[in-house]
Amino acid sequence: MKTNRVAAVLIILLAVVLLAFTGCSKEEEAKVEEKAAVESEAADEPFKAAFVYIGIPGDLGWTYEHDRGRLAAVEALGDKIETAFVENVPEGPDATRVIRQLAQQGYKIIFTASFGYMDPTLEVAAEYPDVYFEHCSGYKTADNMANYFGRIYQSRYLSGIVAGAATKTGVIGYVGAFPIPEVVRGINAFTLGVQKTNPDAVVKVVWTNTWYDPVVEREAAVALLDAGADVIAQHQDTTEPQKAAAERDVWSIGYHSDMAKFVGDSVLVSAMWEFSHYYTTRIQAAMDGTWKTQSYWGGLADGDVKLSDFSPLVPAEIKDLVMAEQSKIESGEWDVFNGPVYDQSGAAVIADGAVPSDGDLANMSWFVKGVEGSVNQ
Repeated sequence: MKTNRVAAVLIILLAVVLLAFTGCSKEEEAKVEEKAAVESEAADEPFKAAFVYIGIPGDLGWTYEHDRGRLAAVEALGDKIETAFVENVPEGPDATRVIRQLAQQGYKIIFTASFGYMDPTLEVAAEYPDVYFEHCSGYKTADNMANYFGRIYQSRYLSGIVAGAATKTGVIGYVGAFPIPEVVRGINAFTLGVQKTNPDAVVKVVWTNTWYDPVVEREAAVALLDAGADVIAQHQDTTEPQKAAAERDVWSIGYHSDMAKFVGDSVLVSAMWEFSHYYTTRIQAAMDGTWKTQSYWGGLADGDVKLSDFSPLVPAEIKDLVMAEQSKIESGEWDVFNGPVYDQSGAAVIADGAVPSDGDLANMSWFVKGVEGSVNQ
């Protein structure tokens, strides 16, 4: 009788253990199924990429080209991605707020497309280590923050060749945004191109201290035209300087986009950006988990900068010269700032045969001989 009682107790204990085990297994199984469902739902959701713009896509310049790059990424990657942009974001505290809000809204990669967004981007990147950040035209990076730009100075140089051949007064006007290395480097490269076809020409610079202000840009261009310029170039985000030149029946050089499409044949050629490939490949890398921080600076050979088609007003021999110079740059045989290069005082700042480093170019804060204007306002 005692043996039977012990056996019964053991059977009951075994049943309790089995029930407990079965219960745990079902509970664990439910958790696994729930986790799989969440992961499956997340996998089905599009990857979210955001862009922060200094201007509006309708500026027909800088922001227009960035947004063309965004749209190209959408076309290439289809419904696998979802993109958004915030336009007209001032550099400074407002940029920090906007970038942070985008990270909070679940965007997995955020592109900030203006030099003054650099520190705000870095600040927010530290707060969101699982989000990828890409800053255009700066120099700071972090584990989850890259920077990118293009060697637009190469296209600037080529467009300068065209400008130098076109001017009859020997005065070319240049509407500059801010006296920072990016803009200074472009003015210098353009001037070296001008000197290739017209060694005695001068490039007059007027600063606006704006990136996007159509009224101010037009006024600066008019002032340069009044000072004798018969070709207008610019580092601004609208077509207003080109329109002002066209109204005076003189020539201009476009920037950012092919401005002849919006102004006409008086725009002899444009130095252009092409962000399509970069945006597509970097979003894809973030999706794949292969994204790595970098400092990227692509040039003519990479397809990140280019020239537009020439106006029919550009002579064939000048087109041929530009193409020959472009081939030299693309081959790596030569680049725009290979020495000797002289500053405004006539001193050789880059010695004969010397090749400046990217760091030297990125910190350029002096004007070449032939520029009329000052880096120090």
